[in-house]
Amino acid sequence: MNVVRARAGTPGSPSWYHGVVWIEQHPGGPEPGGLLAFGAHFSPGSRTAWHRCHHEQVIRVLHGAGRVQRRGGQIQEIRADDLVVVPAGEWHWHGAAPGTALSVHTVREAGDPATATEWGAQVTDAEYLRPPISIFLPHRPVDRSPDLEPTW
Repeated sequence: MNVVRARAGTPGSPSWYHGVVWIEQHPGGPEPGGLLAFGAHFSPGSRTAWHRCHHEQVIRVLHGAGRVQRRGGQIQEIRADDLVVVPAGEWHWHGAAPGTALSVHTVREAGDPATATEWGAQVTDAEYLRPPISIFLPHRPVDRSPDLEPTW
């Protein structure tokens, strides 16, 4: 067993993030097969650029609400306790919802830091502000009044 103490976060690179994002990287185990763990704290409206990881990535939402999208897919809402599993090599982005901060914990297999993540273009405001698919279905009230024929 090895206890790894948390380190102070650092601001996310403006090349890779839009808005204010703090990243905490925890050192992983020895390669091959070691794991890397990251904490990320997104201010409202902040997000990653398009990117893909060369290993599967698991994102757990700790607090707040956010959005995720895979290339060619629709934006999906995420909330506390959701897990997002991103297959290796899938282009995607993730970040906070427009009016809410988001904290996540990400785990993936360690790899060469120079090639583990490939970064693409920033997510534009037009892309980011598209309406998401809600995971919460709207509640439709049921009319429970009996159908009565007029009796006059």
